[in-house]
Amino acid sequence: MTLEKLIDLSRCHAEGGTFVEFQARELAVFRFSSPERVIVIDNACPHSAGNLSGGEVDGSIVTCPSHNWQFDLETGICTHTDMARVKRYPAEIRDDAVWVDVEGQVDSI
Repeated sequence: MTLEKLIDLSRCHAEGGTFVEFQARELAVFRFSSPERVIVIDNACPHSAGNLSGGEVDGSIVTCPSHNWQFDLETGICTHTDMARVKRYPAEIRDDAVWVDVEGQVDSI
């Protein structure tokens, strides 16, 4: 696994999503405080390419602002149908920054 610096942690919205362009990808970074961690997914909703980083977060569920599809950030799977999902990337907090492996993928549960 090769992690690269994605964004300073201070630029990430607490308990919400932050949009980041990185290596020709549009990513959404979700920062949680208890426990402190980050989840990085593809930003585009597979339904209509809605901006997931701008979606409302409730627990580990993000709601796409375009058509209200919901995704479990822990798995990347849509709560309406397991046929829809977003890619999750290995990520961690290190040196007050978010580091990500855009070539890797976190396995869904």
